[in-house]
Amino acid sequence: MAFNGLFRSSRRLLNSSVLATSSVVSLPRPVFIPNPARDPFPAFPSWNRNVEIWSKCKELSQENVNGLCWNYRLVVGISSSSGPSSSPVLEGKPKKEDEKGGNGVGEASWIDLYLPKQARAYAKLARLDKPVGTWLLAWPCMWSIMFAANPGSFPDFKMMALFGCGALLLRGAGCTVNDLLDRDIDTKVERTRLRPVASGLLTPFQGLSFLGLQLFLGLGILLQLNNYSRVLGASSLLLVFSYPLMKRFTFWPQAYLGLTFNWGALLGWAAVKGSLEPAVVFPLYLSGVCWTLVYDTIYAHQDKEDDVKVGVKSTALRFGDSTKLWLTGFGSASVGFLALTGLNADIGWPYYASLVAASGQLVWQIGSVDLSSRADCNKKFVSNKWFGAIIFSGILLGRTLQ
Repeated sequence: MAFNGLFRSSRRLLNSSVLATSSVVSLPRPVFIPNPARDPFPAFPSWNRNVEIWSKCKELSQENVNGLCWNYRLVVGISSSSGPSSSPVLEGKPKKEDEKGGNGVGEASWIDLYLPKQARAYAKLARLDKPVGTWLLAWPCMWSIMFAANPGSFPDFKMMALFGCGALLLRGAGCTVNDLLDRDIDTKVERTRLRPVASGLLTPFQGLSFLGLQLFLGLGILLQLNNYSRVLGASSLLLVFSYPLMKRFTFWPQAYLGLTFNWGALLGWAAVKGSLEPAVVFPLYLSGVCWTLVYDTIYAHQDKEDDVKVGVKSTALRFGDSTKLWLTGFGSASVGFLALTGLNADIGWPYYASLVAASGQLVWQIGSVDLSSRADCNKKFVSNKWFGAIIFSGILLGRTLQ
């Protein structure tokens, strides 16, 4: 009897330390998966102790998010030499988010590590952890400011700083508008279903309030420009607010995004000169539109299967198997318009050398992209920040060395 009592006591202690559930398997290395209901983007714990494992379940007692329940288990000091089981347990680090959109679950970023919990969802809504969108919006502004600089002199760095902050705010506002209008669609797309508004982390009212704050801060920057630029800048809001609706009506939402994202090509010159020079800014604007058609069509190929199911349109679906041919045409047009801009602006030879380098970058993108691979499409999309940087360096050298 003493032996039986000891056996039962030992068994109770063992059961309280080790999880006896078929849906959880202890892992040989620490794994951390966030709780999307309470703390969707927590900082990662130390990797040298404790294993935190999650499993999907449908028990009513668990937290329910988008029809999935998230069950947490903490195992201390347990390892297993057995292989993976058939239970629905994810092993390894969480999947990293893409740069532009993201699904709300990814590796820890500076937002997860340094921002308070209450601010993380708003920062994710503004895509502050994915700077490539801000770069793509800022580069046409910087190009235009550089072209407006006097020969042999540096650009207006204060103006560049203002436009950099404006690009950050306007891009964030555009993402907020997009998530508010697309919240019903986002729940049906794998890449976007856990965005803050779509997943319920933020209510539409909270998103709308945050949008008001972003626009208010953007207005503070706009008021520091001349009157001509204020009117021109405010007129871009029509494009910003209507862009998310385009995918419902046309196969060319990427062209509309080009009109929106490259408005800075007009605004940058106007902020420096107080007016527009059509021979310079219009070719520059058109080059940016064609460039946007290249990178955002590549990006749209990530979601083409989901887009068909949901019923939204894109150039990725419009071009289909002929996508690379179309991209070659738009890329060539972009470089051609940039060359015309340089001729009309009477810029120095380093600019044209940069066009050769930028053309090579586009050739690499279009020629090597695997349109059936989401990861590769995202990689090529992100690389466009370097295309913008190459053009900027060419304008800078072309102006200062004149």
